Amino acid sequence: MSKRIAIYGSTGSIGTQALDVIESHPDLFEVEVLSAHNNAKLLIEQCKKYKPNIAIISNEEKYEEVNGALANDGIKVFAGEASLIEVAAGDTYDILVAAIVGFAGLSSTLAAVEQGKTVALANKETLVVAGDIVMATVQKTGASLIPVDSEHSAIFQCLVGEKMSEVSKIILTASGGPFLGKKPNYLVNVKRDHALQHPNWEMGAKITIDSASLMNKGLEMIEAKWMFGLKNEQIDVVVHPQSIVHSFVEFIDGSQKAQMGLPDMKLPIQYALAYPNRIANNFPRYINQKHTSLTFEPADIKTFRNLGIAIEVMKQGGNAPCIMNAANEIVVAAFLKNKIGFLEMSDLIENCLEKIDFIATPSLHDYKETDTQTRQYCQRLIKD
Repeated sequence: MSKRIAIYGSTGSIGTQALDVIESHPDLFEVEVLSAHNNAKLLIEQCKKYKPNIAIISNEEKYEEVNGALANDGIKVFAGEASLIEVAAGDTYDILVAAIVGFAGLSSTLAAVEQGKTVALANKETLVVAGDIVMATVQKTGASLIPVDSEHSAIFQCLVGEKMSEVSKIILTASGGPFLGKKPNYLVNVKRDHALQHPNWEMGAKITIDSASLMNKGLEMIEAKWMFGLKNEQIDVVVHPQSIVHSFVEFIDGSQKAQMGLPDMKLPIQYALAYPNRIANNFPRYINQKHTSLTFEPADIKTFRNLGIAIEVMKQGGNAPCIMNAANEIVVAAFLKNKIGFLEMSDLIENCLEKIDFIATPSLHDYKETDTQTRQYCQRLIKD
């Protein structure tokens, strides 16, 4: 029987690629739910093409537009975050692709996990912000979290058949982004259009900026800590400009396993949807002659301070990752509007970490309050 797929964030980069994967394997997958926040036009187009049973537009102001356009298509249309949560907790789907960007994806993902559902997790912020609560819920309900991030998918694949007790460390690879090797005197003049030119990956704007600042790698370290139950000292980062090795797992005997492939998010998406099986595809293959060498080097956390900030936040724990994540979402949005400079993003994140109250053992309510307070404070720091 085919798996029924719900895609939260279907109009984004991960969502559109997930639909491509589903379309390539109509005998294995069918679209059950599609959701978007603002892009009503593309959501309508997707619904008319893939015929899901349910469509959700989380921006309630766009409800009439979507509902009217789909009135004759037999598709149930809902609006608002409450609808995202309700459908995520329901039984209409088999796998939820959690691809809503940022903190906004937490509540619906947690609702699915609370019901013991299978979640293909592309929203790293869910574990960055509330990894303790989410993973405790996974243990309680028996839910399955299958990573979609290329690095975490690589780790997941390398761990198949292995014992976690025999894992020494995991090593996340970073491309280094468009500014690899650059110093602060160069980065001070960087603008959004340059930062969006990633050398290897095609991603959404927010994650592309995070990659350029190395914040993305910091977020991934915290995500890996919770997803794989690791200690802080078991997580490392190495810069790998070719983006062919997607991550390593090192074992207690010194052996290392790596997962390799061309930088294409469709592969980890397909792996997550098909797990525990692998299915054939026509994706381009990595041919060794294309890359005469694969290189690795340490990350420059003095220049790219966001990674250093994230490492310290990971060690600190509590609501510190939540503060960092909220501040980062605000500063990235401001940078994309050319309101602040590239290096100012780190300054503002550090300011928020200093000023927002630290909570050592936060509740879910504390996380939500921390997120709101940080966003409001950080927004006040940014001059229009």
